Amino acid sequence: MKTKLVKSIASCSLLACALVSLVAAIALGTSGTARADKGVASCGAYTLHGSYLFATHGWNIVGGVAQPKAIVEGIDFNGDGTLVSPFATVSINGTIIHSSGSLGTYNVNTDCTGTLSFTGGASFDIFVEASGRQLWMIQTGPAPAVFEGTVTRVP
Repeated sequence: MKTKLVKSIASCSLLACALVSLVAAIALGTSGTARADKGVASCGAYTLHGSYLFATHGWNIVGGVAQPKAIVEGIDFNGDGTLVSPFATVSINGTIIHSSGSLGTYNVNTDCTGTLSFTGGASFDIFVEASGRQLWMIQTGPAPAVFEGTVTRVP
């Protein structure tokens, strides 16, 4: 009888250990080798290609005074570090400016950060989604500004 009781307790303990192990595995996930590793994003100028829309607002700082600025602009990235803006509507302190055909360049590092400059215009630091679907820009020059926004690929 005593042997049967010991075997019964031992099997209950083994069952409990198995259940605890199963619950821990589910809660903590499987090992890194069993999952597909997302890997490190690798970007380049090729990441940005096609037509995008930049729609944003912020401020230019003129004589220490913030002047509101808003832009809706098309940007065509060529996938090789060059770009063209086929259209833009800009409002600076209520004054509307339309433009088209502006040229520029961009650089995208392997870590998906980079820079963008419009010829004779503003320059930006950029942060690119690895898929190239979206990027974020913050103006870094030439005039003092508080200006950032999102650029999204359009079909």
